[in-house]
Amino acid sequence: MTIRAIVTDIEGTTSSISFVKDVLFPYAADKLPGFLATHWQHSAVKTQIDALAALTNTPIESPEAANRILQQWIVEDRKATPLKALQGMVWRQGYENGDYQAHVYPDVADVLRRWHQQGIALHVYSSGSIAAQKLFFGYSEAGDLTPLFTGYFDTTTGPKQDADSYRKIAEAIGIPAELTLFLSDIPAELDAARAAGMRTTLLDRDNTLRDQSAHPRVISFSDIAL
Repeated sequence: MTIRAIVTDIEGTTSSISFVKDVLFPYAADKLPGFLATHWQHSAVKTQIDALAALTNTPIESPEAANRILQQWIVEDRKATPLKALQGMVWRQGYENGDYQAHVYPDVADVLRRWHQQGIALHVYSSGSIAAQKLFFGYSEAGDLTPLFTGYFDTTTGPKQDADSYRKIAEAIGIPAELTLFLSDIPAELDAARAAGMRTTLLDRDNTLRDQSAHPRVISFSDIAL
């Protein structure tokens, strides 16, 4: 069967985990207090603060109170939608200011362009917010890659290790799951995608994962067989 859609993870798949851990996370942690204080009354920020209050079952009445919770969640690397959304807002400023560019592995951009030219619908599914995903590929070291992508999915679709999330993605993109390939460096995510009927490939960038026979394993996008 011919692959008609590809859904890719970001961290550890298209891009290094270290860029997120060593650049983006510290940047957000440093800039978040000032951002919250400056933008506290903005509707997009208030929406996420309300969601944060609902998740913690705690009234949050000041930027300082919100920052205390969010800073702890950054340390814990929580996959919580309010945190991811607010991080994305802060990261936008960093990208637009030229403080950094998003890392992508050297093999990624050319392969994505080839798949796009072949008419394969390319999508992203990451724990980072959709806004952050678009910034990531829009301000990448390889240039603006967003024209290559048809759609984006984040944790608002569901947890990445839940098969129902991939069923929702298949329904949303309108291509049968069995004609869709999911790429990730996390075997548990691939297990969930396969349970939903998708084809899978494990990106083992450091060539350190062993005994992962449940999924085809490659070290580069160039090695992915469609």
